[in-house]
Amino acid sequence: MSRKTALITGVTGQDGSYLTDLLLKKGYKVIGVKRRSSSFNTKRIDHIYNDIRQSKNFIPYYGDLTDSSNILRIIQSTKPDEIYNLGAQSHVHTSFEIPEYSANADALGTLRILEAIRILKFQKKTKFYQASTSEIFGNTEIPQNENTPFRPRSPYAISKLYAYWTTVNYREAYNIFAVNGILFNHEGPRRGETFVSRKITRAVVEIYKNKRTFFTLGNLNAKRDWGSAKDYVESMWLMLKAKKPSDYVISTGKSFSVKKFVEEAFKYVDIKIIWKGKGLKEVGVNKSNGKIHVKIDPVYFRPTDVDELRGDSSKAKRELKWKPKTSFRQLVSEMMESDLNEIE
Repeated sequence: MSRKTALITGVTGQDGSYLTDLLLKKGYKVIGVKRRSSSFNTKRIDHIYNDIRQSKNFIPYYGDLTDSSNILRIIQSTKPDEIYNLGAQSHVHTSFEIPEYSANADALGTLRILEAIRILKFQKKTKFYQASTSEIFGNTEIPQNENTPFRPRSPYAISKLYAYWTTVNYREAYNIFAVNGILFNHEGPRRGETFVSRKITRAVVEIYKNKRTFFTLGNLNAKRDWGSAKDYVESMWLMLKAKKPSDYVISTGKSFSVKKFVEEAFKYVDIKIIWKGKGLKEVGVNKSNGKIHVKIDPVYFRPTDVDELRGDSSKAKRELKWKPKTSFRQLVSEMMESDLNEIE
């Protein structure tokens, strides 16, 4: 039986690295597409380079979702059986500052890949996974499922919604096996340090190790459905193994506030946080010594935010036999343990 080839955009990101690990273990050859950078940006996949058995089946390519000819050339030369489009400008707050680039990479980048599949006549050969996001729901009814109306509230979410409908259209118009994975927040030790979950765990560890006294956050009351990235990448693979292409919500079904995430992180190092004040004056205080460890900075507020995201992944459980394995508390603990070991 010949080895399957998977092409992953955004391979150096959190999801790309976890998916690469999974597919290599399953016997795939993995084509990893990464952007050229003047600084090293391969930390999350360095362990693959250092493993002789795995590295021979991992082939990195330089690529960019804003470059049509580059995408076409990579797909033409590698002839992948599966494409996982995980590359994106994925920071919601940043998308308000660079909306045009966000649209170019996140919306049109998806179109460029699907067009390449169509132009190369790979419809019957290549299956396509689009990394969608719960942000496309915006402020809608809870919990959100595959039938919930979309109401995106950021340039990032709007771009991802264009990509979602483009994926559906190419599936229906050109008979491409193309699916959307509508993944709710998924975190882990490999999460980028500017994302709120990892920002919290790193800051808490630094406070615990007396490297700083406080850190700042934006909307403490925003509720999210927090899952484990390692659990969620398995659902991507399962979607492309299904008999028919379809779109799936991937979530835990439980939501917790940013404030609760902070409390759990501090709890891991035996610090109890109590909250004092209201609005912009609200602070997180160490109950044992009265020190302020958490403050609010309006710079982190989004022009338009989403109050709560909580998914209903019944369809994925029913059709893909997928379900989350990691609880909210376990997730925070894993991230805290990793940062405790990493930060000296």
